[in-house]
Amino acid sequence: MAGPVGMLSEKMNKKEGMYMTDRDYMLRAIELAKKGRGWTNPNPMVGAVIVKEGRIIGEGYHVRCGELHAERNAIAALTESAEGATIYVTLEPCCHYGKTPPCTEAILEHKIARVVIGSRDPNPKVAGKGARILREAGVLVEEDFMREECDRLNPVFFHYITTKTPYVVMKYAMTADGKIATKTGASKWITGEDARMEVQMMRHCCMGIMAGIGTVLADDPMLNVRLEGKKSPVRIICDSRLRIPLGSRICQTAREYPTIIACAVEDEEAIKRLEDLGLQVAVVPDEKGTVDLKKLMRYLGEQGIDSVFLEGGGTLNDSALRAGIVQEIKAFIAPKVFGGQLAKSPVSGEGIDLPAEAVPLQLEKVSQIGEDLLVEYKVKKVNVCLQES
Repeated sequence: MAGPVGMLSEKMNKKEGMYMTDRDYMLRAIELAKKGRGWTNPNPMVGAVIVKEGRIIGEGYHVRCGELHAERNAIAALTESAEGATIYVTLEPCCHYGKTPPCTEAILEHKIARVVIGSRDPNPKVAGKGARILREAGVLVEEDFMREECDRLNPVFFHYITTKTPYVVMKYAMTADGKIATKTGASKWITGEDARMEVQMMRHCCMGIMAGIGTVLADDPMLNVRLEGKKSPVRIICDSRLRIPLGSRICQTAREYPTIIACAVEDEEAIKRLEDLGLQVAVVPDEKGTVDLKKLMRYLGEQGIDSVFLEGGGTLNDSALRAGIVQEIKAFIAPKVFGGQLAKSPVSGEGIDLPAEAVPLQLEKVSQIGEDLLVEYKVKKVNVCLQES
């Protein structure tokens, strides 16, 4: 890579008997950033490392939304003066007043001489302004260092800040023959305990969790996080005709776990009964009298929900793909076979006519969790053949 960082990355800095490079320091910043997973939303995950004469003299990360950013936490942890030091930060430093003061000010106050930036910030309040402010003050700034690795930290933030709608992750667990339930509808449990605990962590990482009324009627789920010390997302139930039972666990725990019911009918009495229990109701109908998922995503974005973990059945999954709201798919595959024409599949509906009409996916990662496989995909685009007319 050209420029000062590229040249200095080849220079080896000695620390505690080990030789460290620019890449090593940024990798450390990435590692720190990941510690904020699930807590920083709707802010990005960011890590920062301050280095002086080959020694790390301060490091930090954005711990939680509303608290200090990574750069200020790294500065707060300084073991000596940062004058003349280099700070490695996974995302462009902010330059505006929000819940916390600008990080550019702190960098300048502590006379840091060089700033190495991974990702560019698409937030219009920053978007190159942070780097420009630092350069104009005489700081050596290098952008796009290990940008690809840093960008992987924040697909949710990048999507939300540019579209104002949530990043949607569709998750399902299926057998090796692609079934999510037996012919009787039984689905507990397809995957093992390790995979189910991984799903709990995935829930923690998203601000919302969405399911359809069919799932509520069949399973009476809680849709919370059952891991100590982790947060539960806002529950979102797609219920076009407001069929949700008032005695369901979703309704009875709405004051403990914030819940939104998305419907397509303006039934004032039914809505009031739900609101009296502490639920929030969003009326977002389409022309067919069902929940308009695109309208719902815009509504959720306005509520500050940056990400949705979709744990729907085949019907809702099909609707979500047709609406083009899904950005990522996480498919757990269990080493077992159900068989049968009546056994349910992850995506139902009418399906497509030709293979060329499929929703194309990009394979991101395959990993083994206990005895199960987790296959992770990005949705490349929404095929026009699946678009509703």
